[in-house]
Parts: sequence; structure tokens; C-alpha cells
Amino acid sequence: MSNCRLTWPFSLAERDRQVKLNPTIDFVAGTLAGMTSLAVGYPLDTVKVRFQSPEIASKYRSTFHAVTTIIREERFVGLYKGIASPLTTAPLMNGIVFASYRFFLKLQLPSADTTPTLTQIALAGAGTGVVGSLLVTPVEHVKIRQQACLTPTSAGQVALQIFRQGGIPALYRGVTATALRDTGYGAYFAAYEATCRFFTPSNRLPASSDILGQVENEITELPWAALLLAGGLAGIAGWIVTFPFDVVKTRMQGNDAVDISSKANKQASEVKAHTTHVRRSDSARVNDPYRNTISTIIHSFRTEGIAVFFRGLAPTLIRAIPVNMVTFATFEAVVHTLS
Repeated sequence: MSNCRLTWPFSLAERDRQVKLNPTIDFVAGTLAGMTSLAVGYPLDTVKVRFQSPEIASKYRSTFHAVTTIIREERFVGLYKGIASPLTTAPLMNGIVFASYRFFLKLQLPSADTTPTLTQIALAGAGTGVVGSLLVTPVEHVKIRQQACLTPTSAGQVALQIFRQGGIPALYRGVTATALRDTGYGAYFAAYEATCRFFTPSNRLPASSDILGQVENEITELPWAALLLAGGLAGIAGWIVTFPFDVVKTRMQGNDAVDISSKANKQASEVKAHTTHVRRSDSARVNDPYRNTISTIIHSFRTEGIAVFFRGLAPTLIRAIPVNMVTFATFEAVVHTLS
């Protein structure tokens, strides 16, 4: 459930034991579905990041005002700042989600014939999110810096600037908040599975078997309306549960974005001449209210109240429904085409 969550749009619980899997088809379909949903929902993700960044949040009055302002001042491409990073890591991210979700499910099941409970599915999803955060954190750090910059910057330029500030640890700034946020994969998978099971007739196999494969050589499907509804509900559930940690993560990773944007062009011409870069001093880090997850939570609550942890929720939920519907629809279309 990353900012632009790329994930397998189904539960593998029953499918893993009942259906003959084709990992290649699953991987291709999952990757294409993730990239399609990213393209659809990215503009509202940019709006969300702008709302969550304390330096520029006051610039926008509403979701619509933010969209129109960004287009007017930065052109339409401004809504897609930073999309290159998550797009290029989509295949790897889907592979990690695919492998780790199965692994965490199998750890909980006594045998391959056991049907997992929704609790087990939720725990497997939460574990998947924690594992995925190891890849997502540096990618989203670069993306958020780009989205929060009011002047154009490249992913490479931003990544280099972050690295010069503190090396690899700087790229992983906010990893704890990211991991906590991405435990929302548990609610995401559980909500999708629960909705599918609700619409599955009691005399048939669990929904996760039917919607993706061939059971005893007979293709069976849930109605598209049920799949789309399940996708929309999953997207909403996945974000609501852990959204405050997304705000914390954005504030930790984006608090230097304005500084980078103002210096980016000047530093670009000096990159070759510099072999070292002055890192942020220890005293400055100590005084930084966004230096870690706890300090960010305390500072944000004291200065802006509890409402700050839900800033940007509206565009996120607006985005979640169509994005996850597109994800599931694309995945199903690709699977059935390639099968």
C-alpha cells in the first residue's frame, strides 16, 4: 500500500492450493495492473503530498483548487512529478509482494489444504507491507521530494542530493513510518477477500479461487461489479487504517524539499566539481522536529492538532476507488487474455 500502492489485486489464499498457478502470467498481469493504476491515480497522490507538506500546505484550499493551481503554475506534467521512480520499481515491488504474501500465509497454515481465515490473511498482508517498505522507502523519499518541489527536478538529481546529505541512511529516512503505514496491506487484502467471499455462493469454492483461475477445467468468475466493489472497498480500508503514518512519513521525507528545489539548478552545474558535500550538522538534526517518527508525531500534534494526521485523506480516498477498480480490472483482463 505504498503512496501509489502497487500490489497483487487478489487473495492467493485458496488459489495457491486449488488452482494451477502460472507465476509468469501473474507477474506480468500484476505489473501492468500496478503501472496502469499508478498512472490513473498519481495526480491525486501529488495533491496529497502537497497537503501533507507543512511548508506548502497552506497554498491550497481544496483538492480541486490544488489540482487547478498545479496545472496553472506547473502545467499538467506538474501533477506527475516523481512518477519515474515508482514506475521503474513496479516489477520488483510486485515480485516482493507476490513472494512475501505467500510466505507469510504459509507460515500460519498447518497444511496446504487449510483455508486461511480473514485474520490470517490480514496478518500476511501486514507482513507483506513491512517487507515491501524496505524497497518502497527510498523510492518514495525521492518521489515525495520531487512532488513537494515547486520547481522541476529530476529523480537522479534529488536522489544524489539526498545521498550527499547522509548517504544510504538518508535515503531510508522515514522507513519506520513507511513500515507502519504499509501494515495497511493487512486491511487491504482482508477487505478484498471478505467482499469476494460475501458475493461467492456458499456451494462454490472461496472467491479467491474463482476469480483468477481454472478449477477442475471450468472457468468461473465473480461478477465484474463484485470485483470492482471489492477493489474500491479494499483501497478505502487499506488507507483509513494507517493513514496517519502516511502523513508522518511525508513530513519526515519532504521537509527538505523546498531547500532542494531552490538550489537544484545551481548545484547541477557544480556536481562534477564537488567530491564532498556538507551534510546537515548534528545540532541541526537534533533540533529538527521531523528527525524521527516520534518527534514528528509530537511536533505535528502540538502545532496543528489531531486533524493534521488526516490531512490529504480526501484526495487519497477519492483516488483509492478508481485506482483499485482499474487495478483489478486490468489484472483480470490480462490474466484471462494470456491464459
